[in-house]
This record gives sequence, structure tokens and C-alpha cells, in this order.
Amino acid sequence: MTLPEYQPQEIEPLIQQRWEREQAFLADEDAAGEKYYCLSMLPYPSGALHMGHVRNYTIGDVISRFHRMCGRNVLQPMGWDAFGLPAENAAIKNKTAPAAWTYANIEHMRDQLRRLGFAYDWTREVTTCRPEYYRWEQLMFTRLMRQGLAYRKDAEVNWDPVDQTVLANEQVVDGRGWRSGAVVERRTIPQWFLRITEYADELLEGLDRLEGWPDSVKTMQRNWIGRSEGAEFRMAVCDADGALDPAGHEVAVFTTRPDTAFGMTYAVLAPEHPLVDRVTTPEQAEAVTRFVADAGAASEADRLDVQGGMEKRGVFTGAYLLNPFTGKAVPLYIADYVLMAYGTGAIMAVPGQDERDWDFAQSHGLPIVRTVQPPEDWEGGPWTEDGPAINSEWLNGLDVTEAKQKAIEWLEAEGIGERRVNFRLRDWGVSRQRYWGCPIPVIYCPECGAVPVPEADLPVVLPEDVRFMGVQSPIKADPEWRKTTCPECGAAAERETDTFDTFMESSWYYARYCSPDAEAQLDERARYWLPVDQYIGGIEHAILHLMYFRFYHRLMRDAGLVDGDEPATNLLCQGMVVADTFFREDPDGEIHWINPADIDIERDDKGQVSGAVHRGDGQPVQIGAVEKMSKSKNNGIDPQGLVDRYGADTVRLFSMFAAPPDQSLEWSESGVEGASRFLRRLWNQVNAHAACGVAEGLDPEALNDQQREIRRRVHDAIAKVSDDIRRRYTFNTAIAAVMELCNHLARFEDSSPNGRAVMQEAWEAVVRLLNPITPHICEVLWQTLGHQGPLCSTSWPEVDDAARVRQQVTLVVQVNGKVRGRVEVPPGLDEAAARERALAEENVQRHVDGKTVRKVIHVPDKLLNIVVA
Repeated sequence: MTLPEYQPQEIEPLIQQRWEREQAFLADEDAAGEKYYCLSMLPYPSGALHMGHVRNYTIGDVISRFHRMCGRNVLQPMGWDAFGLPAENAAIKNKTAPAAWTYANIEHMRDQLRRLGFAYDWTREVTTCRPEYYRWEQLMFTRLMRQGLAYRKDAEVNWDPVDQTVLANEQVVDGRGWRSGAVVERRTIPQWFLRITEYADELLEGLDRLEGWPDSVKTMQRNWIGRSEGAEFRMAVCDADGALDPAGHEVAVFTTRPDTAFGMTYAVLAPEHPLVDRVTTPEQAEAVTRFVADAGAASEADRLDVQGGMEKRGVFTGAYLLNPFTGKAVPLYIADYVLMAYGTGAIMAVPGQDERDWDFAQSHGLPIVRTVQPPEDWEGGPWTEDGPAINSEWLNGLDVTEAKQKAIEWLEAEGIGERRVNFRLRDWGVSRQRYWGCPIPVIYCPECGAVPVPEADLPVVLPEDVRFMGVQSPIKADPEWRKTTCPECGAAAERETDTFDTFMESSWYYARYCSPDAEAQLDERARYWLPVDQYIGGIEHAILHLMYFRFYHRLMRDAGLVDGDEPATNLLCQGMVVADTFFREDPDGEIHWINPADIDIERDDKGQVSGAVHRGDGQPVQIGAVEKMSKSKNNGIDPQGLVDRYGADTVRLFSMFAAPPDQSLEWSESGVEGASRFLRRLWNQVNAHAACGVAEGLDPEALNDQQREIRRRVHDAIAKVSDDIRRRYTFNTAIAAVMELCNHLARFEDSSPNGRAVMQEAWEAVVRLLNPITPHICEVLWQTLGHQGPLCSTSWPEVDDAARVRQQVTLVVQVNGKVRGRVEVPPGLDEAAARERALAEENVQRHVDGKTVRKVIHVPDKLLNIVVA
């Protein structure tokens, strides 16, 4: 019989249309089953999906479909993080409005997602640039203003002169803007902030309860919050002889190690510290002014030397501070490794116990005094570990904990310091100076100052039909848009023209999915669905998005909008998608990167890669490193082309099989072709079975040994795949288990009624196990196996523990640790019987004959090692 061919380009659209017609994935708060909210981080609508999107969203879809088959009431939504700078840059380049560009991209990307067969409830779709979405964050902001949790102040920022906007420290790479590549400037401008520091302790303590989050993410957040306990104390400005400054200036420092203060041999101010100009002596004024200017042009990352290895730069102010612990004057420097935004903007420097201070002291010829005893054999630099106090008068001999406590008590008794908790975390700057973002709902009145827009006047709608003239924001350039009246006094006033940081929209979108049509920010449906049961996204979001995500949830909790402290119970961070790079180099040294789709790989007789040529001209190209897919290296693979060629199921299967989800996935065209071959083979096998008629009447008690063995393998596979998806998230090993089972089924030839019944159960299990990963082909094969209802509404296969009981196990037999045979034995065979069976094997006898058995090591059902001499 001629079997129908597997043609994914024909079957996949038909299956997708049926899902849509039957609203198969509609979430319903009244549906039966325990709720399960699975969410992947929403995409920016750039216009085209990339393989990173495909991997992220396939992981989420596999998990969602699995839990739906397990009887849970599943919500899996999708939306668009639609504001942002790329839309503006595209608008300037293409002479179109950012809104039109964004909405067109959304339409295209929505179609791409549908073609991949993701089980989304599209009725929950949100688009963050729509007024019906952002009005609610405007409302939240006005309320936070009234509570004092939103405020405005002048702040020094990283300014991109090309993109004309503020950049976070993480967006400055080697002193340049991450998008424009322009040299970043340091500017002081008014900025709006949210007081995330008010929640610092709670955010830190909450990490201990996030058992379902990766340790790496929690560690990064702990370090970013940076809670430290110590003391803040004041030191008087003096001259080299200890005579106090007539103006009475003092410098406050925070330290986690007040016990080491006897080893302070100098002190440092941040270049931005307000006392710099006041304490600098005339002799040092020129050098200090020059250094302050140089430090102001450097990025924070460069000043902190996050990569390590840079010289610690600084200059002497000419002033001194009086060390209260020793009563001696220590020189006061300014240095770029001290920042005004951290602590007090000043430090006591103890080079004997701190790496940075040691390096600075070495560079500037400053004395080094150890205050903690290192081990006798220590010959290195600063000793930063514990040990008894030395060179510290009344602290000598105490361990670090005791010495810290005594030093703080002394500072408090002297009235010059107090115990203090400090944080590295700084308040969240939410202002952007560009146009395409949510307007900040503030009005500036000459009399009343900054006034929140009344709630009844929200939303403040961003005009979408605009024209750009360069990079200037259209609303900043439009005096008519800015004009308004003060809601408090009625005087003429102006609107704020800054827009929100786009992290604002992505910090609460997960909650809006729960009630996207609510006439309030959220309604009771959010209490039903939240927290998110499984959140999925890249680890590159560990600090910014995921920190703000947790913070904003607490703001909504305190506003009575949600329950619970955390937005998501479990977090899965998928690895990057990487691929080979190919290039040619011009005679002048310019590199031209070539896409892998345009390359043919050459291999030698052993199958090893020997070269690569361009398909267009047949000429050689150079093979570069394997790197993250990116536009800059032109090594991205268009998933749409893969879907057109192989079908969505093949793309989904490859992205889940090629690597564990938390590791990098290396693109491989041969891997995609292998996934396609497997699906075609599966199609043929199931159709060949069904061509002989649907089998029924499985009687487990009437099976022979071969039939029982096949059935055992089926239920072993069900157990493994269930655990791999539910608990371990190792989709690659789940797929491997199904593939191995299919290989066994291909070798099983038994056309008897019982044999056919066993195969019917087996193929039904295979189709259901693969359904979350390759849902289109499985829907068709489910019908092929004689079922009428949709597979997506079918339950997950259950494990029959009785079927997993093995009738025989393979016992590996060793002689002196070397494998000499394998015997099939009944499970649970004792050592004496196992030894008897092993010695009956000819090869085992040959290595034992004539020798004395010294010991027998028996691992039941697995191993028998006979030690002879």
C-alpha cells in the first residue's frame, strides 16, 4: 500500500485553523483543574522572529501543552513590548511614524508566531504602546508621587549624544552607547525616580524564598542589591600636622570594616564630592580640576574597573583628614574608583585589607599597615580574610566579629559615628528623553511646581501621527502639545515631555494579561492567575527587568491590586542560540561577514570540516568562531525560511533536542535535517501500523515475553518523559527517550492480535508524548490511529507501574574488574544464584579456571565482579 507523504506545509495550516476555529487554547477562570500560568518574556516587535525567540517560546509552549494535557487550567498569553528607541530610529531612517512601523511589525510577527503553532490565548494579547495599557501605569505613577515613592531630582547620567537619551550603566560598552556606538557623555539633568531602595531589604530577603529560581540569578540580584552592615563616621579636615580646618569641614565615610581603621593611611573623595573644591589647596587646584574633568568623561563601569587590571587613578587634594582611631593626619585624595552615588562618596583607605586600596597605595607610594594577621606563609598583597587584629591598640587579638563590634561601640560612645546598613542598589531612574514611550503624567506649574495629572484626565495620550526632524522628540518640539493648565491653581502650565523607561511597561505586563479588558488596572482575575507558575526568559535580564519585575509587583501588592510578594514562582533562563561565522577580508583589512545560509561546507574523507565556499560564486570563505547569532556577525538564521522549508514541527523539535534549555544551542543544519528525517520516519511508521487496521483489546495478562518487554519500554518512556518535562525541564533527553522507543518499535514484528494491541498502545503513547513538542504532526497521527477528538484536549499518558516490572535484567559479569560476560537473570537474584549463572558462561569460566576466587562483589540486578588470584 502506498502511504501518504508527510507534507508539513499542507497539514500545519489546517491544524492551526482548527485550533483557532475551536478556540482550543482559550483560558477560562471557571474551567476545571488547578490553574497553571506559563509565561515567556514578551518580544520587542522588531518585525522578524529570530531563533532566540523560537527557542524561548517553544520552551514555554512545551511546558504549557504538557500541563494542559495533565489536566491543569492553563493560561499562556502573548503580547508586545512595543515602546522603545529602535522604532524611532527606524522612523527617522524610513520617514514613517514609529506607531505605524510598530503596528505593522506586530501584525507580521503575530503571523510568524501563529505559523509556529504556539498555543496562545490571543484574546489576552496586550500591546504596551496602546493608551488602554499605559494609562494604568500613569495612574500608578501619580499615586506613587503622592506617596513620595516617585520623585524628581538632578542626577548625573550617561548621555548618548547621537540617540539623545540616557543610558543605564549596562548600556555603556567600552565608553560607547550600546546602539549608536557614540562616545557617551556624563551630564547632570533632572530625572524621575522610583524609590526601589525603600524595598531593598524586602527584595533581598525574598530571594531566599524563591526556590524555583536559578541560583545564578539570585546571586546576581543579591550582589546588585549589595546590602552591607558597618558604620558611618565623620573625620575632620586638617593639615599635615593635624591642625583642624578653620571652616570646620568634615568628611563622612561608610565602612563595613571599622575594625581596620587603625590601618587607614589615606582617604579618598569621589571627584563629584561637594567638598572637593572647598578642601583642595591652591597648589593642587589645577591638577584636581583636570582630574575631575577626566573622571566626568569616563563611564561608571570604567571607573569601577569591572573587568579588572586598570591603574587606580587619583590626585592629592593637598588636604588631610584626622584619623580618630590613631589621632594622626592622613592625606586626602580624589580617585575615580570612588563614586558619589555609593555610600557617602568618600572612603577610608586601608591598603593592607583591600585590593583597590592596595593597588592605589602602590601606585602613589602611600604607606601600608596591616590590621589583620595573615597566615605565617602569606607573601601576597592585602589579606582580606579573617584573622586576629594587629597594629590596632585596644582591638589587638580580637577576631573580626568582636573587633567590628567594639569599634562601632567606640564610635558611638565618642559621638562621631553610628551603626549603619548600606545598599549598592540605587533608586530606579524612569525618565527617557526620547519620544516613543509612555508620557510621564506630570504638569509643571510656575507656582505649584511638579503636579501629577489628575486621575480623571488620564491617560496622557502620546500623539502617534508625528514627523521627525532629526532625533529631537516631536513632543518636545511641539509647544501646543506641551501647553496645559495647572490642575491645582488653574495657571498656564506645561506637560512633562520625558517618557517612561520601557522597563516600566515590562514590569507589570504579566498581571495585565490576567485581565486585559478590565476597567481598572487589574481585577479579580489577576488574583486567580497570579503568581506566574513558570516564567521563561534570558539570563541577561537577571538584574534590570527581573529586579523591576519583583519591585513593581510589590507596588501593586501594596496598592491592593495583587496578593503575594513575588510575581513568579519558577524561573527558567534559556541559553543563547549560537552559530558558525563566515567571512572574507578585503586587502585593506575590512571584514565582510557572510550568512551561514549562503555557505556550503566542505568535508574530508573522514567527515571533518575542511573548508567552506560561498554558494553564490563558489569561492572559499574563512570560517570564524562560533558566536551568538547577531546582525553584526551576520550569522542569524531566519526561522521563517526554516518553517517554509521543513515545517514548524521540525524547527520546534530541533530547538528542543539540540541542547538542554539552560545551555547554548548551536545551530546545525544537519541537526535540522535530522529532526525532519525523524518526523518523516515517525509518520511512515504510524501510517504503516494504521494501514493494517486499528488494533484493540490489549490484555496485559495474555502477553508473551517479547510483548511484555515492548510494553515495559513504553511505560518506562512515559515515566522518563513525564519527569524530564515536569521536573527537570530536560526536553532533549525526553525526546531522546522517545526516539529510542521508536527504534525498538521499528524492530518489533508481531502481527498477532496481542502484538498489534501492544503496538497500538505504544504508538498512541509516542504521539501523546511528542504532542507538546511537535503538535501538528501529532494531531494528524492521533486521527490516523483512529481517534476523532483533538489531541490537544487529550490527557497525558499514565504510567502502568505493573508493566514496568522487568521479567529479566542484564547482569554484567566482571573478572578482576574487566567485563567478561553478560547474562539475563530474573530480578532480585541472590549472590549465590547469580554467581552460579555467571560461572556457567564460557568466557567467564575461561578467565576463572585454575585460579582462586578471593572475593565476589555483587550489586543486585546490575553487576557481579569475581576477584581471582
